[in-house]
Amino acid sequence: MKNLKRVLGIGVIAFASIFIIAADHIDAPAVQGGNSDITDFYAFQGADTNNLVFVANLQGLLSPSATSSATFDENVLVEFNIDTDDDKVEDLVIQAIPRNGKMYFFGPIEPSQTGLNSTIEITSTVGGVVDITTGSNAIVATKGDMRFFAGPRDDPFFMDFAQYSAIIGGTATSFNMPGADTFAGTNVMSIVVEVPKSMIGGSGTINTWVESKRK
Repeated sequence: MKNLKRVLGIGVIAFASIFIIAADHIDAPAVQGGNSDITDFYAFQGADTNNLVFVANLQGLLSPSATSSATFDENVLVEFNIDTDDDKVEDLVIQAIPRNGKMYFFGPIEPSQTGLNSTIEITSTVGGVVDITTGSNAIVATKGDMRFFAGPRDDPFFMDFAQYSAIIGGTATSFNMPGADTFAGTNVMSIVVEVPKSMIGGSGTINTWVESKRK
């Protein structure tokens, strides 16, 4: 068992079958220059409508050359939190932690500890393991009805920061159509888990957020 302290949390609340996104690219002082910064969080209904997909992207603005050497930090736990009864406290967690070129997943399971600190739920019999992808060809692992991925992907977030700055500065009044993608050509380190809705339970509406926690 290992206790880990939260470095960064990004919260997204209240979704049933709609698409949810939160984004935050490298502006938290505690994680600048590190590899625990969460850039994006996605939660959405899978292509199999019986499943939910959770995606945490870390280490934004990786150039192609930097991507080839980017790794997940073995001292950082990424935890997907799921609140099924709307009390704003996690009822279930899905944890992901890398070891020796593999990403290990635990859960969904009721956490033994809630809030700012976590204990890796290594006693969980649910979860899986996947080889961390190092190239463009995604390695996907399955266990039961769950699917897992970890590795570099193109940064999916779109933002025209130059035009945004112009609007804020008063020299423009709106975004261009189309805009210029500031994140074009950059990558992130992505962790993806697909899980049957039956393993989540609840009323059909859940709150969910993701955190990175450093040992």
